[in-house]
Amino acid sequence: MAHYDFFQNRECEYFPCHPGADKETFSCLFCYCPLYALGDRCGGCFTYTDKGIKNCTNCLRPHRRENYEKILEQLQQVIELARRREPGDENG
Repeated sequence: MAHYDFFQNRECEYFPCHPGADKETFSCLFCYCPLYALGDRCGGCFTYTDKGIKNCTNCLRPHRRENYEKILEQLQQVIELARRREPGDENG
């Protein structure tokens, strides 16, 4: 394990912010999931509300130390979503 793949902020008023999470192993490193924008391709345990909003309340994927590398691997997908495309540029 690397020293940079885990972080906790026990002073946060929401710690841990997911119900039922283990306080000893809960990582705050990805406080806001960097894969949220991938929608149903994020790989996490989520639902959609009646209004179509993604609800990640029961997802602990970004908060587990063992998933650090997997999250980083998927970040390329997020970068592709955010990448500026020129008109007619179909291949990126």
